[in-house]
Order: sequence, then C-alpha cells, then structure tokens
Amino acid sequence: MWQARIRCLIAALWAGSLWTVGYLVAPTLFATLSDRVLAGTVAASMFRSQAWLSIACAVLLLVLLQMKMVETEARRTLLVLALAILFGTLVVHFGLQPMMAALREAAGAGGVMESAQKARFGMLHGVSSIIFMVQSLLAGVLVWKMR
Repeated sequence: MWQARIRCLIAALWAGSLWTVGYLVAPTLFATLSDRVLAGTVAASMFRSQAWLSIACAVLLLVLLQMKMVETEARRTLLVLALAILFGTLVVHFGLQPMMAALREAAGAGGVMESAQKARFGMLHGVSSIIFMVQSLLAGVLVWKMR
C-alpha cells in the first residue's frame, strides 16, 4: 500500500516538474526579462536541474515498479512510459543541450539568435521542444495510469 502511494507521489513530482519548468517557468522568464540572453541562460539552468530530477524520479520509479507490487500488465505499461520519458530526458540532456550550449557559448554576448548559428540552434531547440512535449504528454498518461 505504501509503495503505491510513493509511486504516485514520484509520478506526480516528475510530471509536475516537467509541466512547471517547461510551461510556466521558461515562458515566464522570456516574458518578464528584457534580456533574452539572460532568460535563455536561466531557462537552460532550470532545464538542467529538471533533467537531473527527472533522472532521479525515473530511477526511483523503476526500482519501485520492479518490486512486483503491481499487476504484470499494468507494471509493463508503467515501465514503458517511465522508460520512454527517461529516454527523452537522456537524449535532450546529454545529446541536444550540450550542442545548444556550445552554440550559445560560441555566439558570445550578442546571443545565439544574433549569430550565424541561429538556424542550427533553432532546429535543435525545435527538436528538443518536440521531445519535451511528448514527455509531458507521456507524464500525464503515467500519472493517470498510476495506482
């Protein structure tokens, strides 16, 4: 019984962190701060922190799901959802974000949107955003299916 409650809390924390950072904090930074370079830097830092929280939630949830306190078919669905969300986090955090950070750093004080690498950054950002949107939807399904 306590494991089911812990699993639900972890899933809610995980989904809530994705939704809060991606759909509340980051847009608020860009809407509030007049310096878009600073807003991007702070948003990138928030997404880094969120990625580590996501990895921690995934590991904890996967361990709890392996304790076989959940029926087999439901456990399989929850495992697939958790692994899919984790995979997205790993691709973005260890694959796309370092490339985006390198482009930001190379652009200097003017920012990447004023550099020759604007199109490449935009493409990477777009792919990252799509992955994040899919993760957000899968996190909602995870919370919905959690028992």
